Amino acid sequence: MTFVTGWGRTTPARADVWSPGGREEIAEALAQPPPRGIVLRGLGRSYGDVASNSGGLVLDLTGLTRVLAFDAEVGVVTVEAGLSLAALADLVLPHGWFLPVSPGTRWVTVGGAIANDVHGKNHHVDGSFGHHVERLTLATPRGEMLSLGPGSDEFDATVGGLGLTGAVLDATIRLLRVESAEMTVDVETASSLDGAIERLEATDASYRYSVAWIDTVSRGARFGRGVLMQGDHAPAGEAAPAPPPLDRPPRLSVPSRISAAPALRSPALEVFNELYFRRARPQRGRRESIPAFFYPLDALGEWNRLYGSGGFLQYQFVVPHESVGLVGEILGRLRAAGVRMPLTVLKRFGRSHGLIAFTGPGWTAAIDVALPAPGLGPVLDEIDGLVADAGGSVYLAKDARLRPDTLRRMLPRLDEWRRIRDALDPDRVLRSDLARRLHLVEDRQPLGVDNPQR
Repeated sequence: MTFVTGWGRTTPARADVWSPGGREEIAEALAQPPPRGIVLRGLGRSYGDVASNSGGLVLDLTGLTRVLAFDAEVGVVTVEAGLSLAALADLVLPHGWFLPVSPGTRWVTVGGAIANDVHGKNHHVDGSFGHHVERLTLATPRGEMLSLGPGSDEFDATVGGLGLTGAVLDATIRLLRVESAEMTVDVETASSLDGAIERLEATDASYRYSVAWIDTVSRGARFGRGVLMQGDHAPAGEAAPAPPPLDRPPRLSVPSRISAAPALRSPALEVFNELYFRRARPQRGRRESIPAFFYPLDALGEWNRLYGSGGFLQYQFVVPHESVGLVGEILGRLRAAGVRMPLTVLKRFGRSHGLIAFTGPGWTAAIDVALPAPGLGPVLDEIDGLVADAGGSVYLAKDARLRPDTLRRMLPRLDEWRRIRDALDPDRVLRSDLARRLHLVEDRQPLGVDNPQR
């Protein structure tokens, strides 16, 4: 057994990890589960315990990387689920296409993007990743290979279903037509959180991509100020550069020894935020590369080590548009409790998708919290209640501490999802530490027999 953890490094789990060589081995593993069941895992960028399985088996699906079909004329591609978004972008960019939705890191597999129904800066226009999946192949623990499309119960339970309905083997994705590998970006600043919200409300409709960095480190009147970054894919230029390769490791990585020195808990971070805000002068039409705009944190490998050995928690919530005032109240409560929040971003969401998917029309804030943070648990429990009362929810791909009774209040279609999920996996083969913690899956033991070859 070995230790696996989420990107937040807060929930290490001891488990067997096995990388199957193909579909047949995946089917065999699902048919012969160990007593603690199986969880599916990609590149490990989920923050909490959604891809951990203490005492059980972790199936690493990153070996499934084949491109099965690509129609460069119409922009539709079929790939295996272990292919990274970086590799997919490298494949399609030279042909004038890009990912329809991209999260803040390119180190996510296609299967992980579906299981967590990832979202990006364009959610208010294009929705989440699942909106652009035309077909997927699902291997179920019952031994079936299902070809699923939008509108079927099984498809809607699988998109955003946290890998608990079966193993996604491949997917057909509709791509986004682009003219170049660059972005045209407008930048403006807001002196307050209310100002940032007002500007996003007024301007979002003019941009495909829109996000605001919110200063939750500085004190006094500077707390809550923001930098808005909004843009679209740049038109083709006479001397447009070749698409930059995305599927390559960063040139610089944070050394492991830094993990003992939590740089992002340092008072110097307030100085950095001051400099960042001052440098963010209003600009129109700034040209940026795709990596610079979509994946700024990917420029530094293992950047999660900057939070120190205690790791970090990212609390991301969504509330309806009419409850936008909760954003400021939540940030204020965390600040009053002395919680250190090195990074906070704010966006607007559009249409929702799936049965238990996170996204829905409204406002979302993603808040990094450096750990340990004394007293954090009770404060977040109170905030969870506010979010649930408003008809919002939290992002389970980043969660590591939500309570099951609160989850039920956040997901009105949870029982419907459970019914479909149980039909696909009646023996509860697919499990995770998150599924146990939130009572998404009843843990029945023993289950199957251990396979000594793994």
